[in-house]
Amino acid sequence: MDMVLRPMERNRERETCLGEQGKPGKDEVVIERGEVLLLSLAKQFGDEGGLIGGDAYSISNRDKFGAQFGRWKRVFNICDSENAVVAGKKPYIVYLGAHSHGPQATVEDYARATDSHYELLGSLLGSKEKAGETIFYSYNKHINGFAATLEEEEATLIREHPGVLSVFESINYELQTTRSWAFLHVEGDDGSVSNSSIWTAAKYGSDSIIANIDSGVWPESASFKDDGFGDVPTRWKGECQKDPTDGVTCNKKLIGAKSFYHGFEAANNVTLNVTSPRDHNGHGTHTLSTAAGNFVPDVEVLGNAKGTAKGGSSHARVAAYKVCWNLCDEPNAPPTASCSGQCNGADLLAAFDAAIQDGVDVISVSLGGGAGSVDYFSDSSAIGAFHAVAKGITVACSAGNSGPFLLGAVNNAAPWVITVAASTIDRDFKQTITSTNNKQIQGRSFTLKSLDTGKKYTLIRAVDVIAANASEDDATLCEPHSIDAAKVEGKIVLCQRGPPPPLLDDFPQVPGAAGTIVIDNNKRGDNFLMTAFMDQAHLLISEKDGQALQSNIRDSKSNDLSISGPTTELKTGRQAPAVAYFSSPGPNYHNPLITKPDVAAPGVNILAAYSQAPKKDKDFLNPSVPYHLLSGTSMACPHVAGVVGLLKTLHPDWSPAAIKSAILTTATILDDAGNSIKNFMGSQTDPWRFGAGNIQPNSAMDPGLVYDLKPTDFLDLLCSMGYNSTQLAHFTDPPYACPKQKIEEHNLNYPMIAIRYPTTTATATRTVKNVGPPGTYKVQVTQPVGITLSVTPSILEFKSVGEEKTYTVEAKPNKPNQKPINVLGYITWTDGTRNVRSNIIVLDRW
Repeated sequence: MDMVLRPMERNRERETCLGEQGKPGKDEVVIERGEVLLLSLAKQFGDEGGLIGGDAYSISNRDKFGAQFGRWKRVFNICDSENAVVAGKKPYIVYLGAHSHGPQATVEDYARATDSHYELLGSLLGSKEKAGETIFYSYNKHINGFAATLEEEEATLIREHPGVLSVFESINYELQTTRSWAFLHVEGDDGSVSNSSIWTAAKYGSDSIIANIDSGVWPESASFKDDGFGDVPTRWKGECQKDPTDGVTCNKKLIGAKSFYHGFEAANNVTLNVTSPRDHNGHGTHTLSTAAGNFVPDVEVLGNAKGTAKGGSSHARVAAYKVCWNLCDEPNAPPTASCSGQCNGADLLAAFDAAIQDGVDVISVSLGGGAGSVDYFSDSSAIGAFHAVAKGITVACSAGNSGPFLLGAVNNAAPWVITVAASTIDRDFKQTITSTNNKQIQGRSFTLKSLDTGKKYTLIRAVDVIAANASEDDATLCEPHSIDAAKVEGKIVLCQRGPPPPLLDDFPQVPGAAGTIVIDNNKRGDNFLMTAFMDQAHLLISEKDGQALQSNIRDSKSNDLSISGPTTELKTGRQAPAVAYFSSPGPNYHNPLITKPDVAAPGVNILAAYSQAPKKDKDFLNPSVPYHLLSGTSMACPHVAGVVGLLKTLHPDWSPAAIKSAILTTATILDDAGNSIKNFMGSQTDPWRFGAGNIQPNSAMDPGLVYDLKPTDFLDLLCSMGYNSTQLAHFTDPPYACPKQKIEEHNLNYPMIAIRYPTTTATATRTVKNVGPPGTYKVQVTQPVGITLSVTPSILEFKSVGEEKTYTVEAKPNKPNQKPINVLGYITWTDGTRNVRSNIIVLDRW
């Protein structure tokens, strides 16, 4: 059986991190204008923040660092969910490593594994019966462990057992296109697919099986119809979970759907009434269709972004594993119930165990929570992904949405996963402003709400309608509660844009107004996201056009204007891709010499399928739309998962590490104008933001050389991090033992290289495997500033597929005792056709 259930105990108490009505609590810090502050009040801070109580920006629980660059007088609230419960039992995960079932495991093997979990916990609690009352998941297939509600003292006692690898609280993880695939050159701008496209070569991912661990699936979506699909692959062992009230019907495209919720129930002291895999949030449907949805023509969002929705591996089979739940979806939920989508670690681990057992090829996880100082074996995502990779399943995960200033905030940074950052594409949404004297100004649209195009609206400056007790500075920026709503009823308000940092919710909502026009006086137009959730129209205009509008207000007898409906424009001239401002940066806290994130992919304004369930959250569209524009590293991750599905079809014998290497070494560091990829401010960026670069699917199918790794290589790395053979013995059969000579972190055979800044000389070693035709590869080196790199040998000759060659990189500072800095260079092996590029970072810190 997959799990063991028990009636839940309901005696947990909670504390509230934020005081009533947004007032600062005991752990809150006031950040004045322009002040730079590094918060270290807790070990782990939030993956995503949200505005609470008007001007309090709440950071939930998992980032390594706190807040920097506070603008305005804003309260930052630090809430560590690991300390959020002050009494009673909490859900814990007890992790024991891997099972020793062997390749032909039986139902009896699974039953014995579950019984051993009862025995272990029962030996500490007094009886197997007591263990059965507290265990709510027994991970008995591939992951060895269980989840149970325990007192803190009980968890501490279990942690001391010699057979236990780790015990940790089951935390909540958070939910982190018609154009994107053409932008990646998989198809032409006209939708044509050439013979050189990876779509053609891989038959659109035919019969790869892609799993999505998320908020479920909307099965009726056209993206999951099975027209033209043959029989389900015989290796598939999964099922479609039946539910009499809210069920999901599978087909030959959508071949599996399961839900996991007992961890969520234990963490929230609730019993869910609706437990089917059906997606009531929309996030899971969106990500799954991005990875592997059908081609669906003539889709749009309220008249925008018209085109054909396409998944990366459109001929792949898909399976949905629901682990994210909204309290507000419950029939008797109070008005204050959260709609944010909580995804509990115990449920996530159960989903991984099920997906591995079901026989999937790829797992896509667009969830955040494993960031900062979270130990790999206290992170459900890292644990589940390790077991998947050990079985040959490639795992792609989102990097998180805590960027850009929180260094080390990257989520899902375990070396065995593909960690995906978000980048922009070359699509824009425009509206035209026509003033009384018929002058026209073009603005960028950040909402899908259209004004009445035949109506004239009065434009009014925000500083002319200041609310009582509000400052002129706040009113200029249209800050909450700074505008007199009675004076702007039905009008358009002209606002200024504030200084960095941009926040997801920064676009001003002015109560009573028909909309806002915001002057981009910081020239940061890429920093806002298209959203259909706002109930006002919003436009962003240039500083020059803003000055013209303000002059028009002063000089004209009439301030009336009209605004056209939004239109979609491609190839707008703005540099793309650029790193999305929200994308969480590295480095990897535990392994700074293993560069994270790994790669970037489109994650801004991505159109994909969506749940049509009614939304109780006021910020969502009602009625829901079948296709929707969303942004986040959650949207970037399934782009990579879709490419992995294509590569699995083309190269079924490639390991997860080889697939990762192919994607990373063929990624581009240039934008569509041939310049270096920039950050959201238009400045130079680095691999801690975009990893190896932006994905290039067509190049990834024929990389020439790959940097391969076996699961035992990762175990060797864990040994060097302090884990011992006793802890790691159960991961392999025969039992694994740490090598006598431990691997150095910088020598893990990763597709990117990072070394400490040398006082004299530093070296790194890599081994490449030939996966192409016989050939000779010569090295090309782009030198970092102040460092000289030399590669030995400089020529590698391969005579057969699978042949391996080893080389070393030596780094020397150009001047003795010079001040160290973080610098970046590149090593490229080329046979004249294929270019195998690895970036190399020389670090002075971390």
